[in-house]
Amino acid sequence: MSTDKIAATLGEGTFGKVACIEDLEKDETVALKIIKNVEKYREAAKLEIKALEKLLELDPDGRHLCVKMLDWFDYRGHMCIAFELLGLSVFDFLKNNNYQPYTIDQVRHISYQLCYAVKFLHDHQLTHTDLKPENILFVDSGYDTVYDSKKKKNVRRIKSTEVRLIDFGSATFDHEHHSTIVSTRHYRAPEVILELGWSQPCDVWSIGCIIFELYLGITLFQTHDNREHLAMMERILGTIPYRMAKKSKTKYFYHGKLDWDDKSSAGRYVRENCKPLHRYQSCDDEDHRLLFDLISLMLEYEPSKRITLGESLRHPFFDKIPSHLRLGSYERSHSLSR
Repeated sequence: MSTDKIAATLGEGTFGKVACIEDLEKDETVALKIIKNVEKYREAAKLEIKALEKLLELDPDGRHLCVKMLDWFDYRGHMCIAFELLGLSVFDFLKNNNYQPYTIDQVRHISYQLCYAVKFLHDHQLTHTDLKPENILFVDSGYDTVYDSKKKKNVRRIKSTEVRLIDFGSATFDHEHHSTIVSTRHYRAPEVILELGWSQPCDVWSIGCIIFELYLGITLFQTHDNREHLAMMERILGTIPYRMAKKSKTKYFYHGKLDWDDKSSAGRYVRENCKPLHRYQSCDDEDHRLLFDLISLMLEYEPSKRITLGESLRHPFFDKIPSHLRLGSYERSHSLSR
């Protein structure tokens, strides 16, 4: 470490912090995730390293857009993981831009890469389980300042929408123990809340929530309570299937119906702040219609009926991805699913 110099702190979390480190010997700058010397975080870091090593073995060139681990070591009980240095997260960029949403073409490219990266995990029996805008980083968050005549103010326009997926601390292999509750609240799938067990489709639900947020600049499910979360889902997406309600051992249902008082202040809050999904569409052209069609397929209640990421990449919403930005074998679809 003697030839390394800490240049800046990039972020802090419950686990520890991420610092920007200049390696003076190699003349390169890396992001170093420094984990607190606390048993549960150390154990989580070991699991993350295991997942990252597997990804490195499967995809040594990083073609599938997952962040690349360069090295890891234990420094006096602190697990440290070195990564390639990336830009801001799509969330931080949005926040710094006063929550001015991304353009539909930017949403399309970011979503396409996200589906592609997570499909790679799914193809190798992994579920990320913590997909959220904070875990999608721009490779370079350089931007132009442009004048928005509608908003009558300057806004930031990202120059390159190339992204990488990060944070594999909760990534779970199919054969491993699946914790009952996964995901950050707002991106949590119904089967997780209802404790019905989960697998890869829970990532697809999270991606549906993320795409909505990139498009509108607001969180789809802004809540901190399970029952309220389920009430919001019903207001936005319709009634939770009877099968799921009956099968759930949780206390949120009564005779297969959500136990929720519409007349309460929480009930009023949900009614006033949520509306059926298609009513969030800001424009009625084909592009926007296809975007909402994809989101609605990702936000299907029944995990077994939810669209997969392979199917998502062939959805007509992605037909407009220019050929130089296409990844793998996802050439233009000429499907009849329009």
